[in-house]
Amino acid sequence: MNPAILSVLLCVLTLTAAAPAQDFNPGQPPGEGQGRRGGGFGMGPGMGFARGLLGTVTEAAADHYSIKTDAGVIYTVHFSVNTRIFRQPAQGPGPAGQRGDSQRTPPQSLKPTDIKVGDPIIAIGEVDASAKSVGAVSILQVDPERARQMREMQANYGKTWIMGKVTAIDGVKVTLFGAIDNASHTFVADENTTFRKRREPITLADIQLGDTMRAEGALKDGTFVAATVTVMGAPPGGTPAKPPATPPPPPPPQKGCANK
Repeated sequence: MNPAILSVLLCVLTLTAAAPAQDFNPGQPPGEGQGRRGGGFGMGPGMGFARGLLGTVTEAAADHYSIKTDAGVIYTVHFSVNTRIFRQPAQGPGPAGQRGDSQRTPPQSLKPTDIKVGDPIIAIGEVDASAKSVGAVSILQVDPERARQMREMQANYGKTWIMGKVTAIDGVKVTLFGAIDNASHTFVADENTTFRKRREPITLADIQLGDTMRAEGALKDGTFVAATVTVMGAPPGGTPAKPPATPPPPPPPQKGCANK
């Protein structure tokens, strides 16, 4: 499993709940429109993710931070005036069944000096594993509790949840191309599995190849049994149109042409 991609994915999952109605793209340099291509992170039709790294700040300098990952490796996070630095709101309480306050609050813009030693951050950009460095496009200061949840989710991937694009459906067995580890994962549905597409209830028969989904459940005798399945998108390009039942009639002969 690639912890860099996983860290960014968990950040994406957090921000999709925290961001307001408009799109938030931490990888987008200030002043650029959402339609331009850049280094932003997020999940697209191809299940691609930008790269990033989660760690705790051990040094805060004028042009870089040093962070320590969960594996105990020290990375240097380089930033510049073009790097976007944000604070993720702490997760606040909310009524039962409803989103908390943090899920209605956008990330807050920070100055580089607002990041302190001991802060958990996610550095989003180009990770050089050999040089142990990150060229940061964006830096997100993470609430400690949310960072704990991210690490817990990382540990539980493949055990209590999986996420990816549907590559095969065989009866009640669904195979995904994992968004986290770029590996194949399979889950099975039973009579207790519930299916939803965004907020609407669906059935297993509604799932299509290419759908992006997240399944939560548990391993039983080595098989991942899904309790809930949430479909997050339709196949790229939409559903292919069905061919007509009968071929169209041949065109009438053109005038002036001799028929032999």
